[in-house]
Order: sequence, then C-alpha cells, then structure tokens
Amino acid sequence: MGRFQMLVNEWVESFWAVLNVRPKTLHDYKRLYRRHLEPVIGAYEIDAVPPMVLQQKLLTLPPQTSRHCLMLVKTIYREAKLYGVCVVNPADGLRTPKIQISDKKFLTWDEVNAIDWGRYNEQVRFLALHGLRWSEAAAVRESDIRDGFVWVSKTVNGACKSKSSVRKVPYLGHFAPLPITYKPMQKTANLHGVTVHSFRRTYAYLLKIQGIHVTTAQKLLGHSDPMMTLRVYTSVLDSEIDDAGDKLFNFLSENGNKPEPRVVKQFSAAILAS
Repeated sequence: MGRFQMLVNEWVESFWAVLNVRPKTLHDYKRLYRRHLEPVIGAYEIDAVPPMVLQQKLLTLPPQTSRHCLMLVKTIYREAKLYGVCVVNPADGLRTPKIQISDKKFLTWDEVNAIDWGRYNEQVRFLALHGLRWSEAAAVRESDIRDGFVWVSKTVNGACKSKSSVRKVPYLGHFAPLPITYKPMQKTANLHGVTVHSFRRTYAYLLKIQGIHVTTAQKLLGHSDPMMTLRVYTSVLDSEIDDAGDKLFNFLSENGNKPEPRVVKQFSAAILAS
C-alpha cells in the first residue's frame, strides 16, 4: 500500500469526521476514489504522485466525474500540507474536460404534452411543472402538498443535499407518486432523446420564458450556485433566435428603416454560430 493510499485512509477516518457530512456523501467519495483514483495513483508515495499521470486520468473521465476526482485529490493534499505531510499539491493547475452544453437537453411544455408517456404521463408532467430532482420528487407525499405549494424537505435517501434544496415550490397539479428508482421511467424518457433530469430543465425553461428573475429561479430550483441557474437561463432554442430576428426587423420597420430579410437571417445565423 503506497503512502497516498494511507493518506486517503487517514483523511477518511480523521479529517472527514470534522466536516460533518452525510454518510452517503462519504460513501460516494470512497467509491469515486476506489473506482478512478486508486488504480492510478494509490501506490505512489504521497510526495511522488506525477501530475502528468493524474492529468491523463482526469482527461479520460466524463467531465463531472473528472471534476469530482480533482476536487477530492486537491482537498486531501490541502489537508496534508496543513499538517506538514507534504509541501506540494500535484493537483494544482490540472484541468478537467469541458462540459459540452448542447443546444437543447430538454423538451418544451408543448412537447411534453404532445408525447404519450404511457403509465408515466402524470409523473412526467409533475416533474416538468415543479423542477424537483428525482430523489426529491420520489419523496413527495400528499401531506407535502399544502397551502398551494410543494414543500421540499427530504429525499428518498434522507435529508436534502443542501440548505438551498429545502424550499417551497408553487403547486401546479399532476401529482402522482413516483417510484423510488428512476430507471424504468428513464427508459421511457430515452425513447424521446431526453433523460429524467431533462424535465427539471423544462421547468427552468418555463420560468425563463415567463420572465422569472434568475435569483427567484435559483431558489425554486434549489441551486446553491447561481451559475448553475445561469447556465440553464442562457440556453436558447432556434425558435428564440428567429423571434429575436423578427423583433429587430419589426423595430427597424416601425422606425422607418426597413432592412432586407436576408440581413435578419444573417443576424440570426451569427447568433447561433457564436
């Protein structure tokens, strides 16, 4: 067993207890380490982990997994430096793959309504109209719906993931109990090119087109980081680009300066390409 492996064990037993996190979070990080990091750097001496080896591994992982791995290594080495175990953090300056945000990872409300979701019709509409995470929605009971709101205070695994996740969301109907596991419903969603999480993005998009301010949307979605909400709010559809061109065309026309239609098309194409 290399010294880095020993450091991980020490960190789990000593440092993690001070942070007072949920057992599931600890379990997730242990699994992350065993699956992705231990086979690559676990046998190295703590002060001899090659940054290039770690970097190459990070670049082979999915973006989100890579970010979690990098954060884990940085945190462990930060504690090690604090206690004088090492002087250099090999994770400093390393990069993770960029998250590729596609033009559309969700369905509009019209598209949700147009699709026959089989036995999950009500559940899909409930997810799309309330923006709850699957683990939150699966924990909702009729007693959690009162005074015109869905009160989110727990998940199927226990407590909510953060204080910002504890919230109330205006109730818009279509409640139906969800199964604890999302996998059966995931297969249905995949048939239409989306995931179960996509319905949460549908809700965010509904907030956006209704002019709900991003800070309000952040609270309704339970985001701890406003940048997560902004990433959703900056997603646009082709129809929005066309609408922008039409509005500019009408504005110029009303002011006696009517542009050629091809100019508007070029403008829309330029936005899509940016």
